[in-house]
Amino acid sequence: MRFCRYNDNRLGVVRGDQVHDVTDVMNDLPSYRYPAPLGDALISNLDTLRPKMEALADKVAGIPIDGLDLLSPVANPTKIMGTPQNYKKHVDETFADANIHHGKPKRSLADQGLFLKANSALVGPSAGVTLRFPDRRTDHEAELGVIIGKVGSEISEADALDYVAGYAIALDMVVRGPEDRSFRKSVDSYAVLGPWFVTRDEISDPQDLNFNIKVSGEIRQQANTKDMILSVAKQIAWASEFYTLHPGDILMSGTCEGVSQVKPGDEMVIEFDGVGTMVMGINE
Repeated sequence: MRFCRYNDNRLGVVRGDQVHDVTDVMNDLPSYRYPAPLGDALISNLDTLRPKMEALADKVAGIPIDGLDLLSPVANPTKIMGTPQNYKKHVDETFADANIHHGKPKRSLADQGLFLKANSALVGPSAGVTLRFPDRRTDHEAELGVIIGKVGSEISEADALDYVAGYAIALDMVVRGPEDRSFRKSVDSYAVLGPWFVTRDEISDPQDLNFNIKVSGEIRQQANTKDMILSVAKQIAWASEFYTLHPGDILMSGTCEGVSQVKPGDEMVIEFDGVGTMVMGINE
C-alpha cells in the first residue's frame, strides 16, 4: 500500500495517479493524554489501520494527485538519522573536493558514526527547499528513506528489516562549510521526504533499487542501493546500538556520487525504483 499526507493534513491511499481520501480512519487513532508516547501515532498503529484504509479507499472516488500539496508522509518522527558517505564513489569525490571536505580529515564510516538532522528540517516535496544561505554552496543528496515501524533497541542485523514499516524518497540537503555536519544539514526544509509512504511489503529487496536525481533536466546522481557500504539492515542494527528506535523514525541511508550545488529556480526530480518520482523546487 501507498499513502500520502496532503493539503491540510488529509490522509490518502495512492493508487496510480489517484489519491483516495481516507482521512476518517484517523478518528480511530488512540487518544493520548499529555505527554504523548514517543513515536508517530499513525505509523505506530499502521498495521491496525491499514485494512480500514484500504477498505475505505475502495469506496471513495480518487482525485488526481497532480496539484495536491504533498506533505511529508511521516509527521512526527522522534529523530531523523543519516548515514554519511555510505557509497564508496561518494567518499572518493568528497575527499577530492576541498569545497566538500573543508579540510576535515578522512575517516572511515565506522569512525564517523551516524548523524542526526533536526526534526524541524522535515518537509514534504510541495514545500520545496528554501536556501537559507544563498551565498554558500548548498548541495543535493538523493537517498532511500527508511521509516521505522516499531520500538526497538540493540536489534540484530538478521532481524533489522522486521522493524521497517516502509520506505520513501529522501532528499538530504546540506550547506557546505566547516561547521558540524548535523548543524549544516538541519536548516529548515533541508530534509525532504515523500512523495508518499510505501509499505515494506511492496519492496522485496531494499538493496537492489536504481535511483537518480535530475536538476533542471540534467542527471546529477545515479546509482543502485546495492552499492551501499552498509546495507539498510546493518544501518538499523548500528543505529539501535546507540538509540532506541521508535515508530516513524526516519533513516536517510546515504547518498551516491554526483552531489552538486543547486540555485534558486532549479527543479529537482528524484526517481526511485519501487517508490516513484518526487519533484521539488528550490526557493530563495
